[in-house]
Amino acid sequence: VQLQASGGGLVQAGGSPRLSCAASGRTFRDYVMGWFRQAPGKEREFVAVILWSGDSTRYAGSVKGRFTISRDNAKNTVSLQMNSLKPEDTAVYYCAADLTSWVKYDYWGQGTQVTVSS
Repeated sequence: VQLQASGGGLVQAGGSPRLSCAASGRTFRDYVMGWFRQAPGKEREFVAVILWSGDSTRYAGSVKGRFTISRDNAKNTVSLQMNSLKPEDTAVYYCAADLTSWVKYDYWGQGTQVTVSS
């Protein structure tokens, strides 16, 4: 599967951008889809995951209640709605896919930069 993330940019604190990730290749609904992020000088960290049918999600504690992950299996897309952004949310955001695991992912998109200004 190939993944293409979009929707990043410069956002003011408190803003609500929406990231999207378009998938192509194998049947999209076969994949667990996740979002990760990597801030400058830090390791990549888990943000959110959504399972195959979309009925189960998990979030990192730092974004729970502010971010919402969703998927549209008919359109082969997964989205991350980000609300109440903080400067510490600044990072490159990556979407990822895996057939069986929500912990370890085999496929990664190229990343999209989100910069939150205070």
